[in-house]
Amino acid sequence: MSSDSPRRPGTPAVLIACSAAIIGLAACSSSHPAVSAGTTRTCAQVRAVLSDGPDPGQDEVGYAEAQILPLREVHGATPALRKAITGLADAYDQFFASGGKSPAATRAVAAAAADMNKLCRGAGAAA
Repeated sequence: MSSDSPRRPGTPAVLIACSAAIIGLAACSSSHPAVSAGTTRTCAQVRAVLSDGPDPGQDEVGYAEAQILPLREVHGATPALRKAITGLADAYDQFFASGGKSPAATRAVAAAAADMNKLCRGAGAAA
């Protein structure tokens, strides 16, 4: 068996899981507290950014690179949301800079995606 490129076990799965957690926010339960219109718009912008770019399962480093600048252009409606967006962009930047080879950068992406998911849960549900 030969491969054109070496695979890092778990890395694509982590990026796919993180992306799916954030992109899939619209399917979350509506039992969460109401959020402001600004937060809803911001979360929709973040989901739009994360749904664009290369397929994370095929090119996890390219996917990370494609998210950095667009995320930095999203202006959060609250200080916590701004911090989460910056944290996610920073984590993708670290992952890209390491060429996807840093376990710490991979963990940072997972943690930042989890933080983003906490703030935006249910924000994309259509009224």
